[in-house]
Amino acid sequence: MNLLTNCTICPRKCGVNRYKEKGYCGATNKIKLAYYSLHKWEEPVISGNKGSGTIFFSHCNLRCLYCQNKKISLDGYGKVITNKRLEEIILELQNKGAHNINLVTPTHYTPQIKKVLTNVKDKLKIPVVYNTSSYENVGTLMMMNNLIDIYLADLRYYDDSLAEKYSGCKNYFETATMAIDEMYRQVGKFEIDKNNLMKKGLIVRVLILPGHKSDAKEIINYLYKTYKDDIFISIMNQYTPPKDCKYDNLLKKVSEEDYEEVINFALTIGVNNAFIQEGDTAKESFIPKFDKSIV
Repeated sequence: MNLLTNCTICPRKCGVNRYKEKGYCGATNKIKLAYYSLHKWEEPVISGNKGSGTIFFSHCNLRCLYCQNKKISLDGYGKVITNKRLEEIILELQNKGAHNINLVTPTHYTPQIKKVLTNVKDKLKIPVVYNTSSYENVGTLMMMNNLIDIYLADLRYYDDSLAEKYSGCKNYFETATMAIDEMYRQVGKFEIDKNNLMKKGLIVRVLILPGHKSDAKEIINYLYKTYKDDIFISIMNQYTPPKDCKYDNLLKKVSEEDYEEVINFALTIGVNNAFIQEGDTAKESFIPKFDKSIV
């Protein structure tokens, strides 16, 4: 069965024939890529000292109002490539010394990526990272079993009303937590090698949104109660305000006080394995300069 002819790959289940029209995500049946590089701004166990081999896919099935990569996720910037070209890029990044292959927003291209990873699996000597919003179908994730070593997952909202308001989706928390359960089932407790790089495991990112520190606390509490110290929780203050938005709170950065309060909450409930961010991470300089010429 060709999943792209009646697309239900993600929870939107828009059902379009992507050979003839675009899905809710904006993607057709062909892979579209915006950028690839050695990226040094992921969590330390992912970036290491040489960088993560990040591959940024165009389009997105979640489509958050505040997305810092709006140019590719919402506007669809990028270049259509073949499966063969994606294979070449993966191996090129490995040859450049990447610590891992980091697939950024891959959900809507999962069938194509599965074929590509299956073809290059015997040549790959580094882990593969699936970098996702977690707005995923469990069945789709099951297709990636034994092909993904590390899941780098967001848990964006605890309160579903926020998910509907900012990302236009219902039942986000239930959907995402079921997806994260499947990710954990596949990779299990994290493993770190002698160079302090992750070999396998799960990192869940919690991006604090301005005005919603309580929601971030609820997410952290859920994650710690569910997985204890078997995963890493990445508590992020890098929310980058969009240039315009109908919600005033989203036009502000997260205050240092709110960020410290969330970190202290995590410490209070017993979280040991966490990443935090220091300094002014809410800068556009942390956003890659997407350029078709390098694809």
